[in-house]
Amino acid sequence: MERILVRWERCVGCRSCELACRVAHSASGDLFSAVLERPAPSRRIYVEQADKTPSPFLCRQCEDAPCVRSCPTRALAHDETTGLVAYEPARCIGCHGCVMACPFGMIQPDVREGFIAKCDRCKGRDRPACVEACPTHTLVLEKDFLDLRRKEAVRNLVQSGNPV
Repeated sequence: MERILVRWERCVGCRSCELACRVAHSASGDLFSAVLERPAPSRRIYVEQADKTPSPFLCRQCEDAPCVRSCPTRALAHDETTGLVAYEPARCIGCHGCVMACPFGMIQPDVREGFIAKCDRCKGRDRPACVEACPTHTLVLEKDFLDLRRKEAVRNLVQSGNPV
């Protein structure tokens, strides 16, 4: 599983990630139509104030996930292929044990998606909508971040006159 890294210091609180998430999980997949949908599409990422600074919060896809352990019907389970905590609405009985068990508050009650809404990393897309929409690159895929850091390190070595 490729993790989404959050570079807190870059967030300006524009909420583009929230909007992109809602559009990606709307029935239409289109911004203008999504705004009119009822019930409104749920967001799976939240920009909140943390110590007077806007900060995005999203599902951590925990390896030893309390939400998975609390689910009596296995509607939440680890997907061994992707490494994500997957949600199967048909198995959910709406007990909201997962909502109470998530230490980060990233699973929310939802009438539109079954009984809950949680991040699915925009299943079926190459990149999560929140990552694509972030204008300041606060949200970045781990691989992209490591590639950028590697390029910066090489550039710094070349500029210093000490290439390897």
